[in-house]
This record gives sequence, structure tokens and C-alpha cells, in this order.
Amino acid sequence: MCGIVALHSIERPIELSSLRAGMDALNHRGPDGEGCWIPPHGRVGLGHRRLSVIDLDTGNQPISNECGSVVTVVNGELYDFERIRRGLEKKGHSFQTRTDSEILVHLYEEHGTQCLEHLRGEFAFVLWDETRQTLFAARDRFGIKPLFYAESAGVLYLASEAKALFAAGVTAAWDHEAVFQSLFLCVAGDNSLFSGIRQVPPGHFLTAAGGAVSIRRYWDADYPLAGDGSDNFGSPDDCIAQVRGLLDDAIRLRMRADVPVGCLLSGGLDSSAVLGFASRQTSRPMRAFTIAFDDPAFDESGLARHTAEFVGAEFEAVDASNEQLADNFGDSVWHGEIIQYNAHGTARFLLSRAIQRSGYKVVLAGEGADELFAGYGFCSSAILSRPARGSLRGKVELISRMLTPLSEAERSIRKTSPWLVRTSRLLNLSPQILAPLADRMGTMQSVLSHGFAADFRNRDPYRQLFEQLRPMDRLRGREPAKQLIYLWMQSLFPGYILAADRADMAHGVEVRLPFLDHVLFDYVRQIPVSLLAAGGRRKHVLREAAAPVISQAVREREKKPLLAPPFTQRKGNRLNTLVQDTLRSPSLDSLPFLDARATRSLLESSHRTGKASVDPLLLMSASLCVLHERFRL
Repeated sequence: MCGIVALHSIERPIELSSLRAGMDALNHRGPDGEGCWIPPHGRVGLGHRRLSVIDLDTGNQPISNECGSVVTVVNGELYDFERIRRGLEKKGHSFQTRTDSEILVHLYEEHGTQCLEHLRGEFAFVLWDETRQTLFAARDRFGIKPLFYAESAGVLYLASEAKALFAAGVTAAWDHEAVFQSLFLCVAGDNSLFSGIRQVPPGHFLTAAGGAVSIRRYWDADYPLAGDGSDNFGSPDDCIAQVRGLLDDAIRLRMRADVPVGCLLSGGLDSSAVLGFASRQTSRPMRAFTIAFDDPAFDESGLARHTAEFVGAEFEAVDASNEQLADNFGDSVWHGEIIQYNAHGTARFLLSRAIQRSGYKVVLAGEGADELFAGYGFCSSAILSRPARGSLRGKVELISRMLTPLSEAERSIRKTSPWLVRTSRLLNLSPQILAPLADRMGTMQSVLSHGFAADFRNRDPYRQLFEQLRPMDRLRGREPAKQLIYLWMQSLFPGYILAADRADMAHGVEVRLPFLDHVLFDYVRQIPVSLLAAGGRRKHVLREAAAPVISQAVREREKKPLLAPPFTQRKGNRLNTLVQDTLRSPSLDSLPFLDARATRSLLESSHRTGKASVDPLLLMSASLCVLHERFRL
């Protein structure tokens, strides 16, 4: 796990100082070493900041093939690399290191861009082919690892974080449209908040040659059509056993490291399952790290401790008190480069800092389980609505939903997004999701600045996101719950949830996600929802697959999202004070998106009433102020 930077120009040689400035901006991602490479013609430069995890002695980058015609920098881990390496050696390739990253240059020699089909892991890389004078860059299938890019003054810039692009020479400015969409939770996997800066989308690769840059998809989460093969899928017991074996294998691969491996742990099923399986694969006790909030209603450290004791793991609770959240909010926003909706992003920042201070560089985590096993609350209604494709019952249910009078929440949402109201009924979106969303959308509209609101008048952010994703080929004919998960996996999941990478790597901590193993996913995606959530029990298959390694209390526990406590209800606390001070500062006055008077009026109202429902909006506003000031936008 590292930080990478690349510059490519066909008009003039790139400047070493720009490359090094980008690398310096990523010191936190790679505190163990650095390397850069520029060929004699100077048209390309590759830079690398290293976090030493595998092959501590000889795994420095950039790394090349035998003759130096293919050179790469890699961020992430390529699993099962020893097996792939043996196969390449039989074909005559020779290796200079023992690192996993070196297989990439030789796979590229064999397969070109199709080498991506042979990679298993979480990764982002940039590769230069000197013979073809072509730059080739890619991001892993799910978007676990980030890869930003921009074109400016004839130069193509790529880096692990946007701040490195700014340091290398890209002008820092807001992307107003991206901010508009983000304020309404419409975050695409290829967006950034900054003008001219995009991300290579998950499951895509970029090529640049002769001044032309193109983006192509190499993988997608292609769910089967509803009813296709579900009757012949096999017995529930066989399915559970297969999931258990695939998950165990995904965790085994991610335990491979030349440094100790720990585990992130909450009180929930997903991380408990990962810790349970991992603990069976090591002779030493695993070390588990969990966030400890100072509000009992949100603190899961007690149940996490129970899980650690159940599997014989060492346990460390990390203080994420209100004071700690306040003291580290600004730094976490700067590192994350996104708008925070809840202080759980700052809590993750604190967690990774504690992991680093404990001497760990690598931990496993449970993200991705809800995406595989339809575990989110917004899937609840869709899980129960799964008539066979084209059946009379399905058509009757759909017509009934579409003709039902609009609820109060739907009428409120329609003011911002008529498209979302129609689509939520088509997809049978859970009603408990709509009411808080309607409240948040109405409040957000009330605090937008006049000019910003005018720029986006009559723009439906949800329809805009849908048209940007163009997902119909992957939605039509699929089970409703899988349609919802597919949309989630193209939007907030890579754009917000997986952005935790920047909080983790702020302290040089590599987080590995076994549930986002594409081999495991390719099997689970075929499981019909009737089995995934048998009897209406969300994540039924995972609960049963993990039964041998988790306690009964965890197995039966309902999903609870990991969120930081509200702060407006706790008058006088440090986070509340920080948000108030930030939104009363000149930063808010210079922010082009929010009406300062309306925002401060909302702030005063929340201070008087302690209305927690405005917490996300206030935190989003404070995030914008931090980004505006620290990046000098």
C-alpha cells in the first residue's frame, strides 16, 4: 500500500520538481521509502511513496521488466501472486524482487491490458510501455484504491490523492456541479469535488498515447436476470458451505504479509466474521481495534470486546470521544478530500492513527458484506418484493405501488427530485429511508446561496446521477434488491464509503477487504435473494456461513450502521463548539454554495432546539469550509 504519482506529456519534458512535489504530498501514504523514474526523453515520470508490507528489503518501486521497456508504480496488494509468479517464470520471465507488484509488468508483457483479468486484489497502478509510448493505468474492480487524474496545459497528471495533483501543478478550484450533487448525496465513483479532476472509475482502465486519453471498462457487477438459474442453484446448505469456503480463502490470501496483520472490529456481523476466520488461520492471537464513542447509544466497544474474547484476540478500544473528534475533524476532512456527512470519518481517522501507533501497518475489515449479501436497510422492502420476472403478481404489485397516493415524504422529495419519487416506487425503496431524506433535502434547499441555486434551478440531482451512470443494461430484469445494490455500488459506496482509504492512509495503514474479493463476489452475485435473505432475514447466508466463528449474540444481532453520536443535542461539547465557530467564521462567507445568513440561522435554531436531524447538514457545511480554506479554493 503506497502513494503513486505520474506525469505524461507529449509536447515537452516533464519537470522532476513537479513529480517530486506530488510525491512529497503523499508522504503519509508511504513513510518507508520513495523512488521515481524519468526516461531520457523526459515525456513521462513515475513516482512512488512506499509503505513496506511485502518484501521489505527489495520491493522498492518504480519496478520494471528485465529490459526496462515496461515500468510501473503500484498502490495496493495483488493477492495469490506467488502462484502467478511461478507460472510466469515457467514462461521465461525473470524476477528481480520478491514483491507482489512485480507480477504486473510480466503479466502486461504476456497479455497487454487484459492482464487486469489475472489480478486479484485491491489496487491502482500506472504503467509505462516504452515500446508503444503508451501510458496504462487502472483501478481495481470495486474502487477500493483511489486514482485521480487531470489534464492541464498539455500534461496528464495521475495520483493517489487530489492534493498530490495540486502539488504537482494542477490548479485547485471547486467543481460546482460535483458539489451540488454531493450535497444531495449523489456521489459517483469517478467524481471529485475539484474542477478538472476526476477519478478513474472502479473496474476501468485509462490509456494515453499520442495525446489521446481514453477510459474503458474491464469489469462490472453483472447480476443474473431474475429467475435465471435460481431453481438449479443448489441446496441452501451447499450454498452456505461454498460461501464459507470462498470467504475463508479470501481472508487467507489477505493474511499474507511480512508484517503483523490486525483487524478492525465493530459490534456487528461483518467484521466479527472476518476476525473469526482470520483467527483460525494464525498461531498468534489477532489484534483487534475498535472505535469507542463516549455516547452509550452509539458505542459498540463492549460487544466488540466480547467478540475479541470469543475468538481469543487481543483487544484495543480507541478513544473517539467528542473532544477527540473535534480536535481532529479538520485534518480528517483535509485528508479525506470529501464532504463528511457524519463524524464517523473522523473516528476512522483516529482509529487508523491508533493502529499506526500500536506498530501495525495492515488490518482486515468488514466493508463490502452488505453489498454482497443485500444487508442494507434500504433493501428491506425490495427483499420482500421478488416475484418471478414478468409474472402477473409482479405487474399487479408494481401498478398498485405506482397508483398509491404520494406520502408526505414523497411530496417533499418531489420538490427537489420528481425522478427519485418515481424511481423509489419502481425499485420499492424502503419507506423508512424516504422520510429523513425528504427532511434533509428540504433543509438543504433552504440554505443554498441564491446564485448557486439559480445555476442549478430545475436540475434534478438524482436523475442527473442516474444518467451519468447509465446503468439500465445492468438493472433491467434483475431482482429489485440487486438493482438497489448495483446503484449503490456505482455511487456512494466507492465515492464515500471506500474513501475511508484516505483516512487510513493518512497514517500509513493498509486496510484489506476480504468481502470485496471478486472471486467471492462472482459466486454470491448469483445467489437469489430468496436465499440471501431467507425468511426475510437479511444476510441469512452470511450469518450461517460465519456461524462456526462468531458468537450467537453477534449472529442474531440486527444490522446497526456505525455512526458517530449527534453533537447538536449535547450543548457545550467540543464538536458542537467547533462546528459553530467554523460556521461563524469568514470561511462560510467566502463559500459560494451556501447562504451564510440562512446557514447561521439554522445553526442558531439547532443550538436552541438540539434537533439532531440537522447534524449532517451542519457537518457538511463545516466540511466545505475546511476544504475551502485548506486547499485555498
